Amino acid sequence: MAHKESVSTKWLENMAFESEINGHKLIIDAGPASGGEDRGPRPKLLMLSALGGCTAMDIVAILKKMRIDIDGLNVIVEGDLTEEYPKHFFKMHVIYEFKGRDLPLDKLQKAIDLSSEKYCGVSAVYRKTMEMTSEIRIQDS
Repeated sequence: MAHKESVSTKWLENMAFESEINGHKLIIDAGPASGGEDRGPRPKLLMLSALGGCTAMDIVAILKKMRIDIDGLNVIVEGDLTEEYPKHFFKMHVIYEFKGRDLPLDKLQKAIDLSSEKYCGVSAVYRKTMEMTSEIRIQDS
């Protein structure tokens, strides 16, 4: 049987909404040009954050199982929007910035591939609707 998740999003005022996710509250708002007060992120950008968080969690877990120690990981997700309405992402590019000493590129790539192709549910959905690319950057520590 399928597992169902639920998120509640309640209107506060103007263009501000409060989403409750697993007991955590998140304010979503529009900028002043769209009638909001910029009290929180825009909904579409949360799509980028969802992908970044999903794949980052996978990468950390996979590298731990591989016994690869990293000193840091920053995941940057860039999204290209269409010009026409409804404006939506048609391409996302994920930049994995690893920090560590003598990090094995092949193992980092394997962790990324496993996340992208097997474990990250956000990535699985996005890959069906848009072009997905990635790159690795390593900073020695």
